[in-house]
Amino acid sequence: MEPATVILPRAHDLGGFEVRRALPARQRQMVGPFIFLDQMGPGEFLSGQGLDVRPHPHIGLSTLTYLYEGEILHRDTLGVRQPIRPGEVNWMTAGRGIAHSERTDPGQRGQANRLFGIQSWVALPRDAEETAPAFFHHAAEELPFAEDGGMRLRLVAGEGWGLRAPVAVSSPLFYADVVLAPGAAVPLPDGHEERAAYVSTGEVRVADQGFAAGRLLVFRAGDRLSLHAGPAGARLLLLGGAAMDGPRFLFWNFVSSSRERIEQAKADWKGGRFGTVPGDEGEFIPLPEGRVSLRAEGRHVAEGSPTS
Repeated sequence: MEPATVILPRAHDLGGFEVRRALPARQRQMVGPFIFLDQMGPGEFLSGQGLDVRPHPHIGLSTLTYLYEGEILHRDTLGVRQPIRPGEVNWMTAGRGIAHSERTDPGQRGQANRLFGIQSWVALPRDAEETAPAFFHHAAEELPFAEDGGMRLRLVAGEGWGLRAPVAVSSPLFYADVVLAPGAAVPLPDGHEERAAYVSTGEVRVADQGFAAGRLLVFRAGDRLSLHAGPAGARLLLLGGAAMDGPRFLFWNFVSSSRERIEQAKADWKGGRFGTVPGDEGEFIPLPEGRVSLRAEGRHVAEGSPTS
């Protein structure tokens, strides 16, 4: 059984650093509650340089940041200042509104530094869209880990493979970092309606078909299958969960089941009502111009202009 959909990410600029966006895509808007999936790098900043994503707002979603290499300093309007390093997880719930920045710490800029990781956005269910904003950080040793032969799996969020992560999620989902030795395999988890695999490095085989790095493979509900690493091994992110409870409007960094709520968030950012990010008050990303429009082919998402 082969994937139902194979998505090739699109390249975007994120604060002077290239990212590859797998979701949303023309073929597929969401997988479970995952509404955005960005690969950052791999790449290297020269001495004196770094990632600079200026303060910007969110509503109606949670951001999930997970790194393979490097370090990012998160700051937000709650007053949180939290670096994230490989194997750790930053989970920020925007709810009714939060602003944050993501930068390379000044202490890291005195030398060349690499960055490679994934940032995902998780849409909140309707009854949680206006929840209070919150931020949680979990160290690598807090996350469940399983090893079986040539497979090493860290469950970053949600439930799967008989494991449960400590991250407080708002809907049923799973999100796992899997490293496969050459020829090793990992099964897709049972019990989740929508499932996908993002090939971060290496190559995997599904049935008799091979898939190189930088592909998002979306699978049919109920298919029982495993992904096998190629001769050089592979690293994957496995993700998915329950289908969302209806379509979502998407404009810039705002996600909502209500078009009117998106318009209110736009006005709030222009009016300075999200507050400032302590320690990062000097800059912000202005609201882009553009209208919110419905994608005719997508049952999950309506989209406006691209995000930053």
